Amino acid sequence: MSFPVQKSDAQWQAELASKQAESVAFQVTRHAATERPFTGKYEAHWADGSYHCICCGAKLFDSDTKFDAGCGWPSFSEAIPGAIQENVDRSHGMVRVETVCAQCGAHLGHVFPDGPQPTGLRYCMNSAALDFEKPE
Repeated sequence: MSFPVQKSDAQWQAELASKQAESVAFQVTRHAATERPFTGKYEAHWADGSYHCICCGAKLFDSDTKFDAGCGWPSFSEAIPGAIQENVDRSHGMVRVETVCAQCGAHLGHVFPDGPQPTGLRYCMNSAALDFEKPE
């Protein structure tokens, strides 16, 4: 797939290093790995602000859509419109909906239909794929 922001693996590694991203960020975002549950820095993070793609900086979620799903990963009920692309993921013997950044294609996590109303969605994200910004 083609995304507006394109870089080589070496360029993504350098970009993530410059942002002091978590050590697993490259494997998570560029190779669809998953961080272990309850280990990510944003799983129990409740500050006001917004969550952005660690790779390209695109705004993905507002903090007021974050909720405690008890699953071990940061969970959100609603994404910023147009920020996320969804793909069918048939890996690991199951069918899920993968979420990637619509700007750079970074793997973020998966979305499930078991979240709170009014959306009923649970965007289950890897902390390593996210960056947080406080409001100005």
